[in-house]
Amino acid sequence: MDNQQVRQILKDIFKRLITSYGPQYWWPAKEPFEIMVGAILTQSVAWGNAEKAITNLKKAQALSPEALRRLDLSEMARLIYPSGYYNAKALKLGSLARWLGEYCGDDMGELSADSTTEIRQQLLSIHGIGPETADSILLYAVGRPIFVIDAYTRRIFGRIGLAMDDNSYAACQALFMDNLATDVGLFNEYHALLVCLGKDVCWKKPRCLKCCLSNICQFNRANSQTIS
Repeated sequence: MDNQQVRQILKDIFKRLITSYGPQYWWPAKEPFEIMVGAILTQSVAWGNAEKAITNLKKAQALSPEALRRLDLSEMARLIYPSGYYNAKALKLGSLARWLGEYCGDDMGELSADSTTEIRQQLLSIHGIGPETADSILLYAVGRPIFVIDAYTRRIFGRIGLAMDDNSYAACQALFMDNLATDVGLFNEYHALLVCLGKDVCWKKPRCLKCCLSNICQFNRANSQTIS
């Protein structure tokens, strides 16, 4: 399959998703630091759990880098308990807050002045932040055009038949970034729509009959033939 075909398929998928689900208006937070915190708290849990933890931090007036640095880990863990893995995530949030103070003096404007590559390398150096979380922060908090790859995206595109041979994070990300216009809004909306599809129908045991991509999905075709 050549690049032109891949681009057309990606455009077709986006059109089907936006028609089925409409604009998602992600991320569900407005302040950059709240988005950063949310990217960590939502690791391995649904957003609703992370949102409860963020609400606790707000009520405790602890949703700022400076306030988090003043909290001891046990208190932070107590506040973010709804997010699960609260002790581990408290360590991660503490590391993020310290980094922001050391790297840019908690100034998001100063952080945004650096290149995407530099910010990404810095984020990946923080305890508990891997590629998906770093890219979520870059896209949603810093406004950089970088495509976020998550478990839903891997599953959906693996089933459609567009997964890369090595299925690495970088290879999956390149599939989108090499074949779509470099646009923050597009990457934001596309990722949010894939999450919506993953939550709605593309489960581990998928509900293919309700999927807007079923007639272009290799997994669906193969299973339909088996059933017939």
